[in-house]
Amino acid sequence: MNGERPILSVTQLNEHIRDLLDADLLLNDLCVRGELSNYKIYPSGHHYFTLKDSESSLRCVMFKSSASKLRFRPENGMSVTVFGRISVYPRDGAYQLYCSGIMPEGVGDLQIAFEQLKQKLAAEGLFDPAHKKPLPPFPRTIAIITSSAGAAVHDMIRILGHRWPLTKVILLPVRVQGVEAPPEIAGAIRYANEFEIADLIITGRGGGSIEDLWAFNDERVARAIYASRIPVISAVGHEPDVTISDYVADCRASTPSNAAEIAVPDQNEVAELLRGYEIRGGQAIHKQLAQLRERLNSFQQKRVLTDPSASIDNRRISLDYSRDRLCAAQERILAGKQQAYVRLASSLDAMSPLRVLARGYAVAEDDAGDTVKSAGQLRKGERLRLHFADGRADCRVEELLTGEQK
Repeated sequence: MNGERPILSVTQLNEHIRDLLDADLLLNDLCVRGELSNYKIYPSGHHYFTLKDSESSLRCVMFKSSASKLRFRPENGMSVTVFGRISVYPRDGAYQLYCSGIMPEGVGDLQIAFEQLKQKLAAEGLFDPAHKKPLPPFPRTIAIITSSAGAAVHDMIRILGHRWPLTKVILLPVRVQGVEAPPEIAGAIRYANEFEIADLIITGRGGGSIEDLWAFNDERVARAIYASRIPVISAVGHEPDVTISDYVADCRASTPSNAAEIAVPDQNEVAELLRGYEIRGGQAIHKQLAQLRERLNSFQQKRVLTDPSASIDNRRISLDYSRDRLCAAQERILAGKQQAYVRLASSLDAMSPLRVLARGYAVAEDDAGDTVKSAGQLRKGERLRLHFADGRADCRVEELLTGEQK
Protein backbone atom coordinates (compact mmCIF):
# COMPACT_ATOMS: atom_id res chain seq x y z
CA MET A 1 0.00 0.00 0.00
CA ASN A 2 2.79 2.46 0.82
CA GLY A 3 4.20 1.95 -2.62
CA GLU A 4 1.00 3.21 -4.22
CA ARG A 5 0.86 6.58 -2.32
CA PRO A 6 3.69 9.07 -1.77
CA ILE A 7 4.84 9.64 1.78
CA LEU A 8 5.01 13.33 2.64
CA SER A 9 6.70 15.07 5.50
CA VAL A 10 4.71 17.46 7.65
CA THR A 11 6.45 20.40 6.05
CA GLN A 12 5.69 19.11 2.55
CA LEU A 13 2.05 18.65 3.42
CA ASN A 14 1.73 22.15 4.92
CA GLU A 15 3.47 23.68 1.92
CA HIS A 16 1.15 21.73 -0.46
CA ILE A 17 -1.91 23.01 1.37
CA ARG A 18 -0.47 26.52 1.27
CA ASP A 19 0.07 26.24 -2.47
CA LEU A 20 -3.52 25.10 -2.92
CA LEU A 21 -4.84 28.05 -0.90
CA ASP A 22 -2.55 30.48 -2.70
CA ALA A 23 -3.88 29.23 -6.03
CA ASP A 24 -7.49 29.95 -5.04
CA LEU A 25 -8.39 33.37 -6.47
CA LEU A 26 -11.19 33.88 -3.94
CA LEU A 27 -8.87 33.31 -1.00
CA ASN A 28 -6.24 35.70 -2.43
CA ASP A 29 -8.48 38.75 -2.35
CA LEU A 30 -10.93 38.57 0.54
CA CYS A 31 -13.14 40.97 2.42
CA VAL A 32 -14.15 39.45 5.76
CA ARG A 33 -16.50 41.10 8.27
CA GLY A 34 -16.15 40.39 11.99
CA GLU A 35 -15.24 41.67 15.44
CA LEU A 36 -11.70 42.30 16.61
CA SER A 37 -10.45 40.27 19.57
CA ASN A 38 -7.10 39.70 21.31
CA TYR A 39 -5.55 42.59 19.38
CA LYS A 40 -1.81 42.84 20.08
CA ILE A 41 0.99 44.94 18.61
CA TYR A 42 4.42 43.36 18.94
CA PRO A 43 7.73 45.27 19.23
CA SER A 44 8.46 44.25 15.65
CA GLY A 45 5.55 46.44 14.53
CA HIS A 46 3.43 43.48 13.36
CA HIS A 47 -0.21 43.29 14.50
CA TYR A 48 -1.78 40.00 15.59
CA PHE A 49 -5.47 39.56 16.35
CA THR A 50 -8.49 37.31 16.01
CA LEU A 51 -11.49 38.10 13.81
CA LYS A 52 -14.66 36.45 15.10
CA ASP A 53 -18.41 36.33 14.76
CA SER A 54 -21.04 34.58 16.87
CA GLU A 55 -19.95 31.08 15.82
CA SER A 56 -16.36 31.11 14.50
CA SER A 57 -13.02 32.81 14.74
CA LEU A 58 -10.12 33.42 12.38
CA ARG A 59 -6.49 34.12 13.20
CA CYS A 60 -5.12 37.23 11.48
CA VAL A 61 -1.80 38.99 11.08
CA MET A 62 -0.98 42.41 9.65
CA PHE A 63 2.66 43.08 8.98
CA LYS A 64 4.31 46.37 9.86
CA SER A 65 4.37 47.66 6.28
CA SER A 66 0.55 47.40 6.07
CA ALA A 67 -0.12 48.44 9.68
CA SER A 68 1.78 51.72 9.20
CA LYS A 69 -0.90 52.81 6.74
CA LEU A 70 -3.69 52.56 9.34
CA ARG A 71 -5.17 55.98 10.15
CA PHE A 72 -6.87 54.82 13.35
CA ARG A 73 -6.05 52.57 16.28
CA PRO A 74 -7.88 49.22 16.13
CA GLU A 75 -9.43 48.17 19.44
CA ASN A 76 -10.96 44.97 20.81
CA GLY A 77 -14.71 44.71 20.20
CA MET A 78 -14.60 46.95 17.12
CA SER A 79 -16.67 45.75 14.15
CA VAL A 80 -14.55 45.89 11.02
CA THR A 81 -14.11 44.65 7.49
CA VAL A 82 -10.68 43.13 6.94
CA PHE A 83 -9.00 42.90 3.53
CA GLY A 84 -6.34 40.32 2.71
CA ARG A 85 -5.59 36.78 1.69
CA ILE A 86 -5.76 33.33 3.28
CA SER A 87 -2.60 31.29 3.50
CA VAL A 88 -0.96 28.69 5.69
CA TYR A 89 1.88 29.34 8.10
CA PRO A 90 3.88 26.16 7.47
CA ARG A 91 5.54 26.04 10.87
CA ASP A 92 2.21 25.68 12.76
CA GLY A 93 0.19 24.08 9.98
CA ALA A 94 -2.60 26.60 10.60
CA TYR A 95 -4.18 28.88 8.07
CA GLN A 96 -4.65 32.55 8.84
CA LEU A 97 -5.70 35.77 7.22
CA TYR A 98 -2.83 38.00 6.10
CA CYS A 99 -4.34 41.49 6.30
CA SER A 100 -3.56 44.35 3.98
CA GLY A 101 -6.13 46.76 5.44
CA ILE A 102 -8.90 47.23 8.01
CA MET A 103 -12.04 49.30 7.54
CA PRO A 104 -14.27 50.14 10.54
CA GLU A 105 -17.96 49.37 10.17
CA GLY A 106 -20.49 52.19 10.27
CA VAL A 107 -18.06 55.18 10.10
CA GLY A 108 -14.86 55.80 8.21
CA ASP A 109 -11.44 55.07 9.56
CA LEU A 110 -10.54 58.75 9.53
CA GLN A 111 -13.53 59.63 11.70
CA ILE A 112 -12.54 56.95 14.20
CA ALA A 113 -8.94 58.16 14.16
CA PHE A 114 -10.21 61.72 14.76
CA GLU A 115 -12.29 60.68 17.78
CA GLN A 116 -9.50 58.56 19.24
CA LEU A 117 -6.93 61.36 19.00
CA LYS A 118 -9.45 63.87 20.32
CA GLN A 119 -10.10 61.73 23.42
CA LYS A 120 -6.38 61.16 23.98
CA LEU A 121 -5.38 64.82 23.78
CA ALA A 122 -8.38 65.95 25.81
CA ALA A 123 -7.36 63.53 28.58
CA GLU A 124 -3.85 65.07 28.55
CA GLY A 125 -5.31 68.56 28.96
CA LEU A 126 -4.33 69.99 25.55
CA PHE A 127 -7.84 71.43 25.12
CA ASP A 128 -8.00 72.98 28.61
CA PRO A 129 -9.13 76.65 28.40
CA ALA A 130 -6.62 77.48 31.16
CA HIS A 131 -3.82 76.98 28.60
CA LYS A 132 -5.35 79.37 26.04
CA LYS A 133 -3.24 82.50 25.51
CA PRO A 134 -4.88 85.87 24.80
CA LEU A 135 -4.43 87.35 21.34
CA PRO A 136 -2.48 90.63 21.10
CA PRO A 137 -4.93 93.50 20.46
CA PHE A 138 -2.59 95.23 17.97
CA PRO A 139 -0.15 92.61 16.58
CA ARG A 140 2.99 94.08 15.04
CA THR A 141 3.87 90.97 13.02
CA ILE A 142 1.70 88.00 11.99
CA ALA A 143 3.15 84.73 10.68
CA ILE A 144 0.82 82.87 8.30
CA ILE A 145 1.59 79.15 8.01
CA THR A 146 -0.23 77.75 4.99
CA SER A 147 0.21 76.93 1.32
CA SER A 148 1.53 79.79 -0.79
CA ALA A 149 -0.48 78.56 -3.77
CA GLY A 150 -3.94 78.49 -2.19
CA ALA A 151 -6.58 81.18 -2.34
CA ALA A 152 -6.76 81.27 1.46
CA VAL A 153 -3.40 83.03 1.89
CA HIS A 154 -4.29 85.74 -0.63
CA ASP A 155 -7.63 86.36 1.11
CA MET A 156 -5.91 86.67 4.51
CA ILE A 157 -3.21 89.05 3.25
CA ARG A 158 -5.81 91.21 1.51
CA ILE A 159 -8.07 91.41 4.58
CA LEU A 160 -5.16 92.08 6.95
CA GLY A 161 -3.89 94.90 4.76
CA HIS A 162 -7.35 96.44 4.47
CA ARG A 163 -8.23 96.20 8.17
CA TRP A 164 -4.89 97.12 9.78
CA PRO A 165 -2.05 98.14 7.39
CA LEU A 166 0.36 98.68 10.31
CA THR A 167 0.77 94.91 10.79
CA LYS A 168 3.65 93.19 9.04
CA VAL A 169 2.76 89.81 7.49
CA ILE A 170 5.30 86.98 7.13
CA LEU A 171 4.36 83.92 5.08
CA LEU A 172 5.88 80.56 6.04
CA PRO A 173 4.86 78.39 3.05
CA VAL A 174 4.14 74.73 3.80
CA ARG A 175 2.24 71.90 2.23
CA VAL A 176 -1.22 71.51 3.75
CA GLN A 177 -2.11 68.14 2.25
CA GLY A 178 -0.36 64.80 2.01
CA VAL A 179 2.02 62.87 4.22
CA GLU A 180 4.64 65.64 4.10
CA ALA A 181 2.23 68.30 5.36
CA PRO A 182 2.11 67.54 9.14
CA PRO A 183 5.90 67.69 9.76
CA GLU A 184 6.18 70.85 7.65
CA ILE A 185 3.36 72.62 9.52
CA ALA A 186 4.72 71.55 12.92
CA GLY A 187 8.24 72.59 11.89
CA ALA A 188 7.05 76.04 10.77
CA ILE A 189 5.33 76.59 14.12
CA ARG A 190 8.49 75.62 15.99
CA TYR A 191 10.58 77.87 13.71
CA ALA A 192 8.36 80.88 14.39
CA ASN A 193 8.74 80.33 18.13
CA GLU A 194 12.46 79.63 18.11
CA PHE A 195 13.32 82.85 16.25
CA GLU A 196 10.38 84.88 17.61
CA ILE A 197 9.51 86.22 14.18
CA ALA A 198 5.95 87.21 15.07
CA ASP A 199 3.62 87.89 17.98
CA LEU A 200 0.70 86.01 16.39
CA ILE A 201 0.45 82.87 14.23
CA ILE A 202 -2.35 81.95 11.82
CA THR A 203 -2.27 78.42 10.46
CA GLY A 204 -4.82 76.66 8.27
CA ARG A 205 -6.11 76.18 4.75
CA GLY A 206 -9.23 76.41 2.65
CA GLY A 207 -12.06 73.90 2.68
CA GLY A 208 -12.04 70.32 1.43
CA SER A 209 -12.87 66.77 2.36
CA ILE A 210 -11.79 65.18 5.62
CA GLU A 211 -8.86 63.65 3.74
CA ASP A 212 -7.83 67.09 2.45
CA LEU A 213 -7.94 68.57 5.97
CA TRP A 214 -6.30 65.61 7.65
CA ALA A 215 -2.92 67.29 8.16
CA PHE A 216 -4.57 69.49 10.81
CA ASN A 217 -5.81 66.37 12.61
CA ASP A 218 -2.27 65.12 13.00
CA GLU A 219 -0.92 64.69 16.54
CA ARG A 220 2.41 66.31 15.65
CA VAL A 221 0.69 69.51 14.53
CA ALA A 222 -1.54 69.51 17.63
CA ARG A 223 1.41 69.22 19.99
CA ALA A 224 3.37 71.93 18.13
CA ILE A 225 0.42 74.33 18.53
CA TYR A 226 0.10 73.45 22.22
CA ALA A 227 3.82 74.05 22.81
CA SER A 228 3.81 77.40 20.97
CA ARG A 229 4.63 80.42 23.15
CA ILE A 230 3.14 82.63 20.42
CA PRO A 231 -0.70 82.67 20.33
CA VAL A 232 -2.10 80.58 17.48
CA ILE A 233 -5.32 81.04 15.48
CA SER A 234 -6.49 77.88 13.72
CA ALA A 235 -8.34 78.56 10.45
CA VAL A 236 -9.11 75.29 8.71
CA GLY A 237 -11.80 74.80 6.06
CA HIS A 238 -15.28 76.22 6.35
CA GLU A 239 -17.65 76.79 9.29
CA PRO A 240 -18.78 73.11 9.68
CA ASP A 241 -15.21 71.78 9.50
CA VAL A 242 -13.65 71.14 12.91
CA THR A 243 -10.15 69.73 13.31
CA ILE A 244 -7.93 68.77 16.22
CA SER A 245 -5.95 71.98 15.59
CA ASP A 246 -9.11 73.98 16.27
CA TYR A 247 -9.42 72.39 19.71
CA VAL A 248 -5.77 72.97 20.65
CA ALA A 249 -5.31 76.47 19.24
CA ASP A 250 -5.76 79.58 21.37
CA CYS A 251 -8.53 80.74 19.04
CA ARG A 252 -10.56 79.02 16.32
CA ALA A 253 -11.67 80.88 13.20
CA SER A 254 -14.48 79.52 11.04
CA THR A 255 -12.54 80.31 7.83
CA PRO A 256 -9.13 81.74 6.91
CA SER A 257 -10.82 85.06 6.09
CA ASN A 258 -12.44 85.06 9.52
CA ALA A 259 -9.01 84.44 11.06
CA ALA A 260 -7.71 87.64 9.45
CA GLU A 261 -10.71 89.52 10.83
CA ILE A 262 -10.08 88.15 14.32
CA ALA A 263 -6.32 88.79 14.22
CA VAL A 264 -6.39 92.57 13.75
CA PRO A 265 -8.78 95.40 14.52
CA ASP A 266 -10.59 97.32 11.79
CA GLN A 267 -8.81 100.63 11.21
CA ASN A 268 -12.14 102.33 10.44
CA GLU A 269 -13.63 101.14 13.72
CA VAL A 270 -10.53 102.24 15.61
CA ALA A 271 -10.64 105.64 13.90
CA GLU A 272 -14.31 105.99 14.81
CA LEU A 273 -13.52 104.96 18.38
CA LEU A 274 -10.75 107.58 18.57
CA ARG A 275 -13.10 110.23 17.21
CA GLY A 276 -15.58 109.28 19.91
CA TYR A 277 -12.83 109.61 22.53
CA GLU A 278 -11.89 112.99 21.08
CA ILE A 279 -15.47 114.24 21.27
CA ARG A 280 -16.00 112.94 24.80
CA GLY A 281 -12.62 114.32 25.86
CA GLY A 282 -13.48 117.74 24.46
CA GLN A 283 -16.83 117.69 26.21
CA ALA A 284 -15.17 116.75 29.49
CA ILE A 285 -12.66 119.60 29.13
CA HIS A 286 -15.40 122.12 28.34
CA LYS A 287 -17.39 120.93 31.34
CA GLN A 288 -14.36 121.24 33.61
CA LEU A 289 -13.59 124.70 32.28
CA ALA A 290 -17.18 125.79 32.93
CA GLN A 291 -16.94 124.51 36.51
CA LEU A 292 -13.65 126.36 37.04
CA ARG A 293 -15.16 129.51 35.55
CA GLU A 294 -18.05 129.30 37.98
CA ARG A 295 -15.61 128.92 40.89
CA LEU A 296 -13.63 131.91 39.63
CA ASN A 297 -16.78 134.02 39.42
CA SER A 298 -17.77 133.02 42.94
CA PHE A 299 -14.28 134.00 44.17
CA GLN A 300 -14.55 137.37 42.43
CA GLN A 301 -17.75 138.10 44.32
CA LYS A 302 -16.27 137.32 47.69
CA ARG A 303 -15.79 140.35 50.04
CA VAL A 304 -12.10 139.56 50.50
CA LEU A 305 -11.55 140.54 46.88
CA THR A 306 -14.18 143.29 46.52
CA ASP A 307 -13.19 145.03 49.84
CA PRO A 308 -9.75 143.88 51.03
CA SER A 309 -9.76 146.39 53.97
CA ALA A 310 -12.81 144.62 55.41
CA SER A 311 -10.73 141.54 55.94
CA ILE A 312 -8.07 143.63 57.74
CA ASP A 313 -10.71 145.23 59.92
CA ASN A 314 -12.06 141.83 60.83
CA ARG A 315 -8.57 140.68 61.71
CA ARG A 316 -8.03 143.83 63.80
CA ILE A 317 -11.25 143.22 65.74
CA SER A 318 -10.21 139.63 66.28
CA LEU A 319 -6.79 140.80 67.49
CA ASP A 320 -8.37 143.22 69.97
CA TYR A 321 -10.65 140.51 71.25
CA SER A 322 -7.70 138.18 71.72
CA ARG A 323 -5.72 140.91 73.54
CA ASP A 324 -8.62 141.57 75.93
CA ARG A 325 -8.90 137.87 76.69
CA LEU A 326 -5.15 137.61 77.31
CA CYS A 327 -5.20 140.66 79.66
CA ALA A 328 -8.18 139.35 81.60
CA ALA A 329 -6.50 135.99 81.93
CA GLN A 330 -3.29 137.64 83.14
CA GLU A 331 -5.20 139.71 85.72
CA ARG A 332 -6.91 136.58 87.00
CA ILE A 333 -3.56 134.85 87.33
CA LEU A 334 -2.03 137.84 89.21
CA ALA A 335 -5.02 138.10 91.56
CA GLY A 336 -4.68 134.43 92.36
CA LYS A 337 -0.94 134.83 92.99
CA GLN A 338 -1.57 137.84 95.27
CA GLN A 339 -4.11 135.93 97.31
CA ALA A 340 -1.69 133.07 97.70
CA TYR A 341 1.04 135.53 98.76
CA VAL A 342 -1.21 137.06 101.43
CA ARG A 343 -2.04 133.64 102.82
CA LEU A 344 1.60 132.61 102.96
CA ALA A 345 2.63 135.96 104.52
CA SER A 346 -0.05 135.63 107.19
CA SER A 347 1.09 132.12 108.01
CA LEU A 348 4.70 133.25 108.17
CA ASP A 349 3.86 136.28 110.34
CA ALA A 350 1.94 134.09 112.77
CA MET A 351 5.06 131.98 113.24
CA SER A 352 7.46 134.98 113.61
CA PRO A 353 9.26 135.42 117.04
CA LEU A 354 8.57 139.16 116.78
CA ARG A 355 4.88 138.44 117.13
CA VAL A 356 5.67 136.56 120.35
CA LEU A 357 7.73 139.47 121.68
CA ALA A 358 4.92 141.87 120.82
CA ARG A 359 2.67 139.99 123.17
CA GLY A 360 5.02 140.85 126.19
CA TYR A 361 7.57 138.05 125.93
CA ALA A 362 11.38 138.50 125.86
CA VAL A 363 14.28 136.44 124.53
CA ALA A 364 17.40 135.98 126.73
CA GLU A 365 20.88 135.56 125.25
CA ASP A 366 24.17 134.81 127.06
CA ASP A 367 27.47 136.54 126.40
CA ALA A 368 28.11 134.18 123.47
CA GLY A 369 24.85 135.23 121.82
CA ASP A 370 23.20 131.86 122.32
CA THR A 371 19.54 131.83 123.27
CA VAL A 372 18.96 130.76 126.84
CA LYS A 373 16.26 128.16 126.85
CA SER A 374 16.57 126.92 130.48
CA ALA A 375 17.50 128.36 133.86
CA GLY A 376 19.91 125.52 134.27
CA GLN A 377 22.12 127.07 131.59
CA LEU A 378 22.79 130.14 133.76
CA ARG A 379 25.31 130.82 136.50
CA LYS A 380 25.08 133.41 139.24
CA GLY A 381 26.73 136.69 138.26
CA GLU A 382 26.51 135.85 134.49
CA ARG A 383 25.54 138.70 132.20
CA LEU A 384 22.43 138.37 130.02
CA ARG A 385 20.94 140.30 127.13
CA LEU A 386 17.14 140.53 127.00
CA HIS A 387 15.43 141.28 123.74
CA PHE A 388 11.99 142.92 123.75
CA ALA A 389 9.70 143.87 120.92
CA ASP A 390 10.83 147.51 121.08
CA GLY A 391 14.46 147.09 122.28
CA ARG A 392 16.87 145.20 124.61
CA ALA A 393 18.29 145.34 128.09
CA ASP A 394 21.59 144.10 129.56
CA CYS A 395 21.18 142.28 132.94
CA ARG A 396 23.13 140.30 135.50
CA VAL A 397 22.02 137.12 137.23
CA GLU A 398 21.75 137.89 140.93
CA GLU A 399 19.98 134.76 142.02
CA LEU A 400 18.95 131.47 140.38
CA LEU A 401 15.73 129.78 141.33
CA THR A 402 14.80 126.42 139.71
CA GLY A 403 11.25 125.23 139.24
CA GLU A 404 11.21 123.40 142.62
CA GLN A 405 12.57 126.41 144.51
CA LYS A 406 9.88 128.66 143.09
